[in-house]
Amino acid sequence: MTAPIPSAPVLSVRAMSKQFGGIRAVNNVSFDVHKGEILGLIGPNGSGKSTLFNCILGQLRPTSGHCEIAGRSTDGVRPADLSLMGVGRTFQQLSVFPRMTVLDNVILAGQEHEGTILTRLFGRPDAGLTDKAKQLIEFFRLTPYLQTEAGALSYGQQKLVDAAMAFMAGPQIVLLDEPAGGVNLTMLAHLKERLVTYNREHGTTFVVIEHNMEFVMSLCTRIIVLAQGEIIAEGRPEDIRANPLVIDAYLGG
Repeated sequence: MTAPIPSAPVLSVRAMSKQFGGIRAVNNVSFDVHKGEILGLIGPNGSGKSTLFNCILGQLRPTSGHCEIAGRSTDGVRPADLSLMGVGRTFQQLSVFPRMTVLDNVILAGQEHEGTILTRLFGRPDAGLTDKAKQLIEFFRLTPYLQTEAGALSYGQQKLVDAAMAFMAGPQIVLLDEPAGGVNLTMLAHLKERLVTYNREHGTTFVVIEHNMEFVMSLCTRIIVLAQGEIIAEGRPEDIRANPLVIDAYLGG
């Protein structure tokens, strides 16, 4: 019997480096992320996390190396077009429109993926996305705020709106940039529970860059640790927590 051919990783990073003048912020980093994983990307300040993230997302051009999404190269793909390859993302700085309602924010996030220019010009103003947007808003338990301006919500609630927007296009992988930043403990527990549930129900893959160690340890199934632009450890949360190299990197020993 012929063995099944393994599917391509959802995300594959190969020998990626990024240099700024004489400083190599990311140095020859390679890793794969497989379907259904929740991967954490952590490291002390200045470890290269954000630079690596931005190279993956096309906001920075790597000095060398490349990235693939489901076996397709992202070379030359504009950041705005990555969503067409199945990539969703949240931002460290909120991307919600504060003067628009929660519903309109979520609808807007999905409109660019629906139909053609003609159907967007002459079709329904919501591109037929209202029901889908309401389902996501309900999933993130924001239905009471459906018609509330996003700017009137708490910071944690706006993070949930941001997450709902990232899922509107039905991405196969979502990159979350510091989702725990500025969120209180109650809202943080709610956000983690929603992300885990979405991952379990839809098989969506997550890559999370985060400073909040407890959040990462409780959310992620695998963790990669960067220090000085290089991977120094990779494994399960419990192994990472006890790794002497990781402890030394964070304590600056």
